[in-house]
Amino acid sequence: MRSLFLKVFLWFWLAMALVIGAFLLSTELSRNRQPFPHNALTDRYTALIAQTAALTYERDGQPGLVNYLARVERTAGLRARLFDEQGAELSGLDTLPGAQEIARRVAETRAPVFHPPSERFLLAFPATTESGHAYVFVGEFSAPFPPPPLNPWSLIPRILAMLLTAGLLCYLLARYIVSPVVKLRAVTQQVAGGDLSARVGPLLGTRRDELAAMGHDFDAMAARIETLVSAQQRLIRDISHELRSPLARLNVALDLARKRAGANATSALDRIEREAQRLNEMIGHLLTLARSESSMAGRPRELVDLAALVGEVVADANFEAGNMNRSVCLTVCEPCRIAGVAPLLRSAVENVVRNAVQYTPEHTVVAVSLRCSVAADREVAVISVRDHGAGVPAEALADIFRPFYRVADARDRESGGTGLGLAITERAVRLHGGSITAANHTAGGFIIEIRLPAMARSVQHVEQTQLEGISSFM
Repeated sequence: MRSLFLKVFLWFWLAMALVIGAFLLSTELSRNRQPFPHNALTDRYTALIAQTAALTYERDGQPGLVNYLARVERTAGLRARLFDEQGAELSGLDTLPGAQEIARRVAETRAPVFHPPSERFLLAFPATTESGHAYVFVGEFSAPFPPPPLNPWSLIPRILAMLLTAGLLCYLLARYIVSPVVKLRAVTQQVAGGDLSARVGPLLGTRRDELAAMGHDFDAMAARIETLVSAQQRLIRDISHELRSPLARLNVALDLARKRAGANATSALDRIEREAQRLNEMIGHLLTLARSESSMAGRPRELVDLAALVGEVVADANFEAGNMNRSVCLTVCEPCRIAGVAPLLRSAVENVVRNAVQYTPEHTVVAVSLRCSVAADREVAVISVRDHGAGVPAEALADIFRPFYRVADARDRESGGTGLGLAITERAVRLHGGSITAANHTAGGFIIEIRLPAMARSVQHVEQTQLEGISSFM
């Protein structure tokens, strides 16, 4: 169980279920045998018993009264006696403690009396027959009134209603607690993907709790990082632009020096020219690296024919490699389209291919392939570039995509490398949601694989049909 929301929800719901169960259990265990309930219904019932007892005495005499009172005690649990107006007990049975006093009081007031002590419950009702004789009926509940038997099935609807209500409240509470975490995670992924302007504060609304404070702290951190990165990129751009001017003047001065200097200075001037060209190339790479982030943010993504793009890069690289007794070959080229920025993608592929041409031995072929495969239920474009050079030490494979990193300074300086080409490629691939890996080939040489999220074949067909329709309309 990895979902924080599910964990919070289930724990809250379990706690509520235990509380409900404990409440119902304690309620059942605390159900004591209560005294006779005194209300309007029981008053009418007791008055009817009193009237019947008086009528039975007048009709059947003392024996009938005794039988009736015994039946009342058996059926209703009520020990009863009947008194006349003078307070004399008429059944001949033993007198109930305190009953005679209550009988005299009721005979005088003609109003019912209830006398509930701690263990005995006495009640007295007046009764008048058709003959005009007045009587007082006194009853006693010597034992508490038993509670009705518990029916477990009657509790099921109540338990279900309580559990559903508790579940709804726990769901709302868990959602309220976890919602800021989910929003913060989404914004964190945006920042990790390169969108440093993403903020979580507006998504939290008017919350003022600790989670909201954490979100505002994250926004402050993201704003600080955005400021630092922007300042760094601006500094690189400014320095690169500023270096272009003295470099241009240096080239002009170099041309003038060639005209004025003799043959003895040719080698030194050639060396200066190579270093100037290398510096110019480095400045260009710095500008490309600094503009890569803004290129994705400032330009809308378009449908890019990756097969055509890779084909053009291979053709250009093969033309240049011919002057170095090397060649570049496109071994596999499957149709594939992706959504992205074409110049940035071209620069990424071109840097890898040119790097392979630079380090592959003479009279060897750099093999380039483009395959469109399915990984994790989605289309993936895989671009592979393999050379036949000496490869890279295993401990350096993780570092070759860092800016200015060189495996061997002497070799790279001799070949003119700046250590920025693969860094530009890695940045461009990452901004397109892809990944890049490097490895030493088992059969010798070095291989780099670029993986980019591609559009599904059905989507490509629909997009192509729409583009052709628009073209024909125009």
